Amino acid sequence: MTNIDKHPAGSFCWVELATSDQNAAKKFYGSIFGWTPNDMPMGPDGVYTIFRLDGRDAAAGYTLRPDQVAQHVPPHWMLYIQVDNLEASAAKVAQLGGKVIVAPFDVMDAGRMAVIADPTGAYFCLWQPNRSKGIQIAHVHGTLCWADLSTPDAKRASDFYSGLFGWQICADPKDKSGYLHIKNGEHFIGGVPPASYRQPGMPAHWMAYFQVDDVDATANKAKEMGAKLFLPPMSMEGVGRFSVIADPQGAAFAIFKSAR
Repeated sequence: MTNIDKHPAGSFCWVELATSDQNAAKKFYGSIFGWTPNDMPMGPDGVYTIFRLDGRDAAAGYTLRPDQVAQHVPPHWMLYIQVDNLEASAAKVAQLGGKVIVAPFDVMDAGRMAVIADPTGAYFCLWQPNRSKGIQIAHVHGTLCWADLSTPDAKRASDFYSGLFGWQICADPKDKSGYLHIKNGEHFIGGVPPASYRQPGMPAHWMAYFQVDDVDATANKAKEMGAKLFLPPMSMEGVGRFSVIADPQGAAFAIFKSAR
């Protein structure tokens, strides 16, 4: 287990579920990941659930707002990326071909955020922390460990993210698949699968990966609880074993166990 007290700029610092059934989601993720829900008031009608592991924040969830439902936004996981200066980063988005969907705003005293779409249509959030530093735990079952960007235009997306965060996005000479690795500073944090792997017509999106102790057991448990396996457990030689799952409300995520 690794305790996290601060995230470097350009790293995935938070992961948040928007769902159609918050109570069902709490039960589902508590069962497969061991998360303990901690509900906090959010406006007059809702609650914001912080999912905790060993007393530390691991993720969060909330019920889709009426305006999101009216726009047919489906249940989904959203990734947050840390920045040092939210206004400066948001200002660069348009220059690099992206869109600021929701302009920077305060989340009480927790921090400031903005919702962004990259030039190929994938959504994510920028986060400048104040009281809330984001994910506080890593390298154990049920923690965010990786993220893949599914995009039809890897070159355009790579130029955008490199320009915004300083990421290095490049292929491994030993890997002939065309998969691109995302490196933030000294750390590999995610990747961009080849566009040929994409389902035709699927919008660009980020996929969150959660570390698990046993991919098959976790996938089986998820299925028993009403989840759908988009990709049943499979192994990649020298990399690890993984599965892609849609929770009972339809939010997609991946689970992973490293071969190392």
